[in-house]
Amino acid sequence: MRTAYDIVLRPIITEQSMEHGSIGKYVFEVARDANKIEIRQAVETIFGVAVDKVTTLNMQGKKKRTGRYPEGSRKAWKKAVVRLASDSKTIEFFEGMV
Repeated sequence: MRTAYDIVLRPIITEQSMEHGSIGKYVFEVARDANKIEIRQAVETIFGVAVDKVTTLNMQGKKKRTGRYPEGSRKAWKKAVVRLASDSKTIEFFEGMV
């Protein structure tokens, strides 16, 4: 049985994701095999908020070179954009980041 912390791996802290915080949207890296229902339940459990909508994106790993021959790639990962309900409280983790 997976816990909520196995589903929500880490928050994504970028300029664009911080701007979304003002309208109640928060961005997380989630497990690749997690679905929208599991992500909604995990965010509600961890942060104690009411989730309105979950949008997911599969981010492809990019090819990278560190020298002449060795070519590697970054890992592929899944992104979730979580929109909170209008009457829900905000997530305190993101407060004061902007």
